[in-house]
This record gives sequence, structure tokens and C-alpha cells, in this order.
Amino acid sequence: MSEMYNRAAPQDNVDNSQHADHGTSYARVRPEGVDTTHGAILYLENITVSFDGFKAINNLNLDISVGELRCIIGPNGAGKTTMMDVITGKTRPTAGTAFFGQSIDLTKMTEYEIAHAGIGRKFQRPTVFEQHSVFENLEMAMKMDKRVKTTLFARLNSEQIGKIEECLKLIRLNGQENRAAGLLSHGQKQWLEIGMLLMQEPQLLLLDEPVAGMSDAETVRTAELLNELRGKHSIMVVEHDMGFVEEIAQGGKVTVLHEGSVLAEGTMQQVQSDDRVIEVYLGR
Repeated sequence: MSEMYNRAAPQDNVDNSQHADHGTSYARVRPEGVDTTHGAILYLENITVSFDGFKAINNLNLDISVGELRCIIGPNGAGKTTMMDVITGKTRPTAGTAFFGQSIDLTKMTEYEIAHAGIGRKFQRPTVFEQHSVFENLEMAMKMDKRVKTTLFARLNSEQIGKIEECLKLIRLNGQENRAAGLLSHGQKQWLEIGMLLMQEPQLLLLDEPVAGMSDAETVRTAELLNELRGKHSIMVVEHDMGFVEEIAQGGKVTVLHEGSVLAEGTMQQVQSDDRVIEVYLGR
């Protein structure tokens, strides 16, 4: 692991920094090993990604505060997925900087290093171990984070069992722990994958269209889940379901991407009434 982690200044347990735009006070558990002195956990500055001359991302600037739940919306081809690829190390930017906290330069790290540093990503299609039980999926996610194969054969202690049971309640799968993951509904598989990410204790969670393909009831429960996670984790949600976005935005900031850059940013009500957003995305 890079020396940057060893150089990180010791942090207090609580971060009382102010959100730069709204003046909202975040009294959160400060991300371990991540310097969030200025109140932000992610900085993207002048990010550009070019593919054969086409700019998928064009001079993108964005920052996420500690404990914030940020919604990212925009038409297909706006650059939302490419932005997530840059944050997680899958794609290297042509220009610009991407920092996790004040000092961790994401553009110089591998996907594995970024995940280990505390950024978790959930893709649109759920990926779970279908032949294993719900409990075993969460257990493996927790143990894989230790990077020691022998732990796969170790017995869980009471603290670890308690952690899994707490996660089961959070993701609405308590009572389903012995069920094979392959027998779950689409929405339940999505919740299980979110739970698997949570077992790895990410500081920043990236969710790509988490309610795509869900029933109305599952969508409502997913909104409840994310609202419960608000403040405990910093979360970026890319989503097309505007009803769902309204449920989780709750006066927070929504960012609208278009042609690889930020078109508008503000509360859900502000972006919904923005003529530029209406023209390129929401329609009249």
C-alpha cells in the first residue's frame, strides 16, 4: 500500500466540518485514514476523459461532503458511468485530478488499492454468490476484506456474527439469512449486494441505478435503506427514476450531468425548474 496512508495525520473520531454550499453541519464519524479536514471526501477537478477524440468527460468539477448523499442525474451519454470509472480507477482521466479526501490521489492508484482505501461500488446488475446463503454472502464479503485466505475457514466470533445480523436487519433480509441468494427477488439481490459492500465498511459508496428493475414496493424500501445510511457513509447515487431521487434527495444536492460536465446543481426542486435541465433531460 502506498506511503500516503502512513503519512495521513491522526484524525479525531468526529468531523464537525461545514458543508461549503449549504452551511449544513455534519457531525459524523470521520473516515479512518482519510484526511477530510476541509469537510469533503471526494474532489474531482477539471476531469477530462477522451476516447479517440470524443470527450466522455469534459472539464468536470465536483465534490462530495463527508456524510452526504449526492444524487447524480442526466441523460444517457452524459458521462455518469465514466465518472464512476474514474473514481474507482477503472478509467484513467486524460486530464484533471481526483482526490479521496485531501491527500489520496485516485489517479495514481489501482482499482484494488482504491477499493481497499474505502471506496465501494455497486453496479446496476447485482452480483452475488447465488449458490451460497444470504448469511454466507455477507460472511464472505467481510472475510475477503481481510485478504487472508485462511480466514475463510475460521469460525466467526460473536462480534462478527453481531455485525452480520445488524446488516441483515438494515438491508431488510433478516429472516432470509439461510436462503440461497439465487432464490431472492431482484430487489433482494440488490439489497444483499449493498450489504456485502457495507460489510467492507466503505467510506464512500457509489451506487449505479440501484432501483432499476425493482417493483414499486422494493423501490420504496430501497429509498428507506439509503436514507438510513445517510450520514453514516458518504454516498453517490446515479439514477434515472426521478420519483426515487425525490425520496432520497431530501433537500440535499442533486447534480445534473450533460455532455460530460455539470449542467446544473442544487436541490431537486431547483434542478427540476431549471430550463436547461428541462430541455436536455426532464422534458416539459
